[in-house]
Amino acid sequence: MRIGRVGAVLAAAAVAGASLTACGGSPSAAGQLTLYSGQHVQTTEALVTAFEQKTGIAVQVRSGDEDVLADQIVTEGSNSPADVLFTENSPPLQHLQGKGLLSPVDRSTLARTPAKFDSPRGDWVGVSARVSVLVYNTALLKPSELPTSVMQLADPKWKGKLAIAPAETDFQPIVTSVARTYGDAAALKWLEGLKANAGSSHIYPDNETVTDEVNKGKAAIGIIDQYYWYRQRAQVGAAGTHSDIAYFAPHDAGYVLDVSGAGIMKSSDHKAEGQKFLAFLTSKAAQEIIARGDSFEYPIASGVTTAQAETPFDQLQPNAISVADLGDGSEAVRLLTQVQLI
Repeated sequence: MRIGRVGAVLAAAAVAGASLTACGGSPSAAGQLTLYSGQHVQTTEALVTAFEQKTGIAVQVRSGDEDVLADQIVTEGSNSPADVLFTENSPPLQHLQGKGLLSPVDRSTLARTPAKFDSPRGDWVGVSARVSVLVYNTALLKPSELPTSVMQLADPKWKGKLAIAPAETDFQPIVTSVARTYGDAAALKWLEGLKANAGSSHIYPDNETVTDEVNKGKAAIGIIDQYYWYRQRAQVGAAGTHSDIAYFAPHDAGYVLDVSGAGIMKSSDHKAEGQKFLAFLTSKAAQEIIARGDSFEYPIASGVTTAQAETPFDQLQPNAISVADLGDGSEAVRLLTQVQLI
């Protein structure tokens, strides 16, 4: 998802007026739930449908940018209709946690996910993950020509060749990781280099566009989360794929593991249903949906591993930055704003 916290408050007005989409029809005797979802639609739909079939609880989904939805919840306060927020990345959940707006997750649910992927305070639970990678056009670049560190992308040699989506919330954890590894001054210099290399023609609104433009050869290289490339390949087929992905060197600042999670609002009148939803998201049944579906995310709960032909989760070697270190995204937003990338 895109936008980032800057501008999210303005965009929240549009979200407030958006209609809710019922995934399973009218409320049933089993209960109902309003889900604010910043996750990809295909992931959310598959999980919600299975949950409704299993529990009889009707779920209404409001989809949008995760930062916009989080700020909308802050604006709505105790009057928010949201019962649960489901995000692509951890910062929006950390943002709500910092505002004291989340309710503790049942311990039995938290126990299904490794603690390092959950809220440090137990206010939200990790559901799935993805990792940042390089995407490159195979006609324009050879594997031997690729950078091994995200910091090298600021080198002028990539001028006119680099594609980025700085307004993507997926991009914020990378910025935070660089800042935490090298300091704010180095992170600002790095961002200035990315901005210069991407220019006005290769700064895109989202990772889907970055992936597509690199595949078409309009840009030679870009930074995305790995699942965007796998999804595109599934859509266009081998014959239509003219790109590939590559990982940064082990533990590089650009090699970031992002956690998708969910939390229950403290203001919710349907906390019991919310707890059931979180328990379902971390159950083997839901994790199998993630493992075998077309989201290409990594299941991280209940011991399930991905069934997709991608690098196994236990072979990833990301930077050792925790969800607590990634924080609420405000550090990244501040730096991106300072260099006028958002």
